[in-house]
Amino acid sequence: MTTGRPNRPRTHRPVRNRVGLAVLALGVLAAVLVVAVVVVPLLRPPGPRPLFQLPVACGETWQLGTYPGHDDYDVDMFPTEGEAWGRPVLASYAGTVTEAGINGSLGGRTPDDPDGPRGRGGGYWVKIDHGGKWETQYLHLLEPPLVRAGDRVAQGEQIGRVGSTGNSGAPHLHYEQRQGWQKVEAHFAGAPSGITHDNTEYTVTRTSENCVPGQP
Repeated sequence: MTTGRPNRPRTHRPVRNRVGLAVLALGVLAAVLVVAVVVVPLLRPPGPRPLFQLPVACGETWQLGTYPGHDDYDVDMFPTEGEAWGRPVLASYAGTVTEAGINGSLGGRTPDDPDGPRGRGGGYWVKIDHGGKWETQYLHLLEPPLVRAGDRVAQGEQIGRVGSTGNSGAPHLHYEQRQGWQKVEAHFAGAPSGITHDNTEYTVTRTSENCVPGQP
């Protein structure tokens, strides 16, 4: 018996549609993974503060200070004895170098021409990631840093020399500690520096305990 209706051919979903859906699903999965890898760590609270040390040679005494307009938590460091030009700058704590190069522009202040033209920003600088969302920054170095991005450095390892590159009026080390990538009060050997704001001029002296076992 027949109904009189013609038989219709069975339809199939084109293969390309199934492939497109698979590609779309993989794209969504990749996006989710990116969010998990990138965003989730950013939401985690910072780890405990590392035992940062002064970024200068063991036993040296330096003046730490700030002044109006310097920016909160920024620390300028000057040796209390001897010439500042060329003094070793050391890593405050072990970590991985994330920046090492020029911040802004260099200017023309050198030991031979200390009153040369100022540059912009931090001049030669280094930034170190210490893990747990803790970073340190070292600015106005004399010459290209002794380390490169990606290098692993130990506490007390030399990363550069004190200079006056960038927007600097005299040879010194501009130093910052950051927690969760925001500046915080710098601590050295577990003690706060006292430099928290730039409302007034403030100075304090500290002696470095950035001492490497087996070295003088």
